[in-house]
Amino acid sequence: MQQCCVKIFIFKKMKTTRTTTAKTAVLEVFGKSKTALSHTEIQKQLNDVCDRVTIYRILDRLVNDDIVHKIVNLDGTVKYAKCHHHAQRVHIHNHAHFSCENCHEVTCLENVKPSYIIPHNYKVNDINFTLSGLCPNCLNSNI
Repeated sequence: MQQCCVKIFIFKKMKTTRTTTAKTAVLEVFGKSKTALSHTEIQKQLNDVCDRVTIYRILDRLVNDDIVHKIVNLDGTVKYAKCHHHAQRVHIHNHAHFSCENCHEVTCLENVKPSYIIPHNYKVNDINFTLSGLCPNCLNSNI
């Protein structure tokens, strides 16, 4: 899906809520990013458009509306990434994430589907599957 189409979908999906300058700015940050972003990284890119509490509220709403999803990094840092499952009726995040140990970027690996076997008396509500190592950029710069 092209970036312009993603923006249109994001704005249509959030139409039932009030669109603010801050929310629009946060959505634009996600539209430009190819990696997951922490609250701090988002705040730096917004250049004082809003305060940190407003950013947390917007992120919570975007997570609840399935526009972005949370990723808990290996060091406990929470990052957010835009969702790419817009056409699916049931929205699940059954994909792996990759955390680079050098540049600390976190990327969604949409084509890597984690699998697991659990006992029949358990119910899975969320999956956080993170691989770590060197991303292609860092791997190529170390050669």
